[in-house]
Amino acid sequence: MTLSAVATLPLLSLTEALPGFPGHRDYVLVTADGDGRLFWLQSMAPEGPRFLAVDPGMYFPGYAPVLPPSVRADLALTGSTEARLYCLVTVPPEGPAAATANLRAPIVVNPENWRATQVVLPDSTHPIRRPLRR
Repeated sequence: MTLSAVATLPLLSLTEALPGFPGHRDYVLVTADGDGRLFWLQSMAPEGPRFLAVDPGMYFPGYAPVLPPSVRADLALTGSTEARLYCLVTVPPEGPAAATANLRAPIVVNPENWRATQVVLPDSTHPIRRPLRR
């Protein structure tokens, strides 16, 4: 990806760094497959982390977690603003067919100001490892 292509993408500013990556709070979300089913959550730092992510609605149509009021306030999500959710994906050594999505800790994005955070949902309704394929 060229620098000019990155410049046209919205910059996601995490309110808190992802666990294990304290120096990285600025990311871009880049399509990984051309059809909008897979994304890279790419740090803006030259040697920063990159995570595979999915829009959970594409894979899990019933996924609609209740966001804690504190998260809505931190991201300035008003009643009329619908958050965008992305779930991080793990591809194990067995390969892509065994990939799982973390539905317990989605990345929540306010599409109006591009503030984002990862929230760990307080209940166990949503699993940490949900297979992408059934």
